[in-house]
Amino acid sequence: MKLYARRRRTTARDWAPIAGAGLVVVALAGGGFLLLRPAADTRPHTQGVVLHAATPSAEPTPSPSPRPALSLASIFGSPPDLTRLDPKRVVTMVVTGDVIPARNVNEQMLNRNDFMWPFRQTVDYLKSGDLEFINLEAPLVSGCVRFNAGFKPFCGDPRFIDGLTYAGVSVSNLSNNHLTNYGQPGTDSTIKLLTDHNIQPAGIGLVGHLTVKGVRFAFLGFNGVGAHVDTVELKREITLARPSADVVVVQFHWGKEYVLTPQSTGDSIAPDDPKVIGHLAIDDGADLVIGNHPHAVQGVEIYKDKLITYAHGNFVFDQMWTPDPGQEDPRNGVVGKYTFVDGVLSAVSYQPTRIFDYGQPRFLTGSDAAAVMARMKLSTQMINGGQPT
Repeated sequence: MKLYARRRRTTARDWAPIAGAGLVVVALAGGGFLLLRPAADTRPHTQGVVLHAATPSAEPTPSPSPRPALSLASIFGSPPDLTRLDPKRVVTMVVTGDVIPARNVNEQMLNRNDFMWPFRQTVDYLKSGDLEFINLEAPLVSGCVRFNAGFKPFCGDPRFIDGLTYAGVSVSNLSNNHLTNYGQPGTDSTIKLLTDHNIQPAGIGLVGHLTVKGVRFAFLGFNGVGAHVDTVELKREITLARPSADVVVVQFHWGKEYVLTPQSTGDSIAPDDPKVIGHLAIDDGADLVIGNHPHAVQGVEIYKDKLITYAHGNFVFDQMWTPDPGQEDPRNGVVGKYTFVDGVLSAVSYQPTRIFDYGQPRFLTGSDAAAVMARMKLSTQMINGGQPT
């Protein structure tokens, strides 16, 4: 059937031939007409057609690009292509290994009168994410005692806060075995410095909260060095954080030092098995588990579709000695980039680093970088029962 445009107003009389063909014409208030075919008519047709002047049809809304699924193969092999995703759907988080502004690191900064020095070789990458989560392993206190060796109480100069802000740190975990070395006054001064510079403290009972592109993040921290992780408190804090967070990130300080895979020390130094605690955190409702403390790069595990990364190694640290046989190199570390799509962790990558001059990490390239990633991949295979990555 052809429709012809008319200059004058269309009336019901114009549609009389159509009505005579068995269609019912109903005039509408807006000036159009509704054509109805009796139910007994079994010819192919479209019922309830409104006839108006021709108008452009709306284009169908394109389906959003699917969210990639996280896998060990995507972490250590072919990363997913995120370039076609709407950037509003994507949030990236950068996570480093241990950051200790004490001992030789403090000496290096004081001698240079430069508290941004530790981050100068890595700052661009650190700030490439939407947020950044570190482990701060010493309090920032006035009158910090200088020393360059041994295990006196660790502390950092308060001016190190300039380095943290320069590096773009968003959240700092405080649950570790050195943050409390100067007692409650040192802890309080550190928390005040962080909050005064818009850095969220997490751990020691504090929960950091950040909202990025509409995704609500909660950050928790727990220490398992020198004491057991309080699993009752772990469950309580995750349960309290869960209703107001789309993503719950828990960082742990745990495990035996200088080894390739997560282990307990078997004594009071690091009494918990990191795998047991990591699984428990996921069971309690965590979305991502971050591990630190072993001073070695360790592998990752996907447990119940959630990622556990057991150790990023050292980042800003002064351990530059050559490891003994069977030990991992404490100079090495990785910086992780964790990418969330629609609030779900969907891609992960790691950039290997090495410490220079007793406190400044630099990114590795070529065979040096490949060697660090090969050890991390081997660790991952061992953690996952020898499964290929």
